[in-house]
Amino acid sequence: MQQKAPQAAAPQRIRIEATDASGSFSGYLALPASGAGPGLVIAQEIFGVNSTMREVADYYAEEGYVVLVPDLFWRQQPDVELGYSPEDWQRAFGFYQGFDEAKGMEDMQAAITALRQRPEVQGGKVGVLGFCLGGKLAYLAACRTDADVAVGYYGVGIDAALDEADKIKRPLTLHIAELDKFCPPEARDRIVAALKGRPGVSLHVYPGMDHAFARLGGEHYHKPSALMAHERSIATLKDAIGPHYDLSALWDKHCEYEFGTRNVDDTMSTMVAEPYVNHIPTMTGGVGYRNLHAFYSNHFVNSNPPDTSLVPISRTIGATQVVDEMLFCFTHTTEIPWMLPGVAPTGKRVEIPLLAVIKFRGDKLYHEHIYWDQASVLVQVGLLDPKLLPVAGIETARKLLDETLPSNTLMQR
Repeated sequence: MQQKAPQAAAPQRIRIEATDASGSFSGYLALPASGAGPGLVIAQEIFGVNSTMREVADYYAEEGYVVLVPDLFWRQQPDVELGYSPEDWQRAFGFYQGFDEAKGMEDMQAAITALRQRPEVQGGKVGVLGFCLGGKLAYLAACRTDADVAVGYYGVGIDAALDEADKIKRPLTLHIAELDKFCPPEARDRIVAALKGRPGVSLHVYPGMDHAFARLGGEHYHKPSALMAHERSIATLKDAIGPHYDLSALWDKHCEYEFGTRNVDDTMSTMVAEPYVNHIPTMTGGVGYRNLHAFYSNHFVNSNPPDTSLVPISRTIGATQVVDEMLFCFTHTTEIPWMLPGVAPTGKRVEIPLLAVIKFRGDKLYHEHIYWDQASVLVQVGLLDPKLLPVAGIETARKLLDETLPSNTLMQR
């Protein structure tokens, strides 16, 4: 029976008491699969606590955070949820123009306090993450609240609050879109000039990017920049408040199930609910639990030759990633669909340098990007003549282990 990774508890709506005794407002609460972790308050865009903000909350819950998205427009209208049609844009700007920033920051502190007091929040640590309007509120949270860390994406109007910069006492990371139409170049330059070099402040300007480059499905969404920004955000958050996982040990356990015990269900149990694997040279793998389980079962875990071995060369551990450099060695005694699809066994020995980039969400693998030199594999199994092309065979593996072997031999030839 196929066993999926543990699922998080269903998100819920909670009530947060305003600090000025004017009432209470709602917040969307998402929990990690473990049920506990550091706290993270997400400050909304100008479209309210809509499906986008809830999806972001679920995403960060998967990273291991107890996430709360407070309704910051409640003083104008409770539970605003807008889309991105022209009409909704007009309504959103109306709420933005009517937003009382001072009261909004009081509500942010109320949300931070409420989250810090919840039993699911371990160690009482709470950070702030914000987008657009929320990007500025994240900056102000670093100045005015007791949040332990703050991260802001393309904040609007930060340049008007730079006189508060001396109040920043906790780590702050800002993601700035170079071509943000809501933050013209002169405003961006003032922000960078005022904040650059301050202890604990990290600024990242994304060349060629416009506002909302990290909003999935948005007009200006740019996946490479969004991925880089997310990696930097998680690095900032983990350094300040956690959670801390032994990614190296988690990756080793995954490999043990793949190549040692060769158990597909155990392998999948180390991964998120919907993971993916991409073997870059041959475009083999699977996207999503069902497809990846079938791929592992039919084309990978039980399809590697009996003498397959992985020889570690180096390992780099990041905030959310493990990068392994290794030698992948085997005798081609069985068909290997993921590396040599459709190629009958040749009996040839293959030793190939291989690079694995392993991305985690929380303590579960999210994806694997695997790279190797397919031309070298084809040379070693006799399907490519190295005399006709500038390619090499097993020599690539040997030179990785012995850098004193001759260089530039293909050039000399």
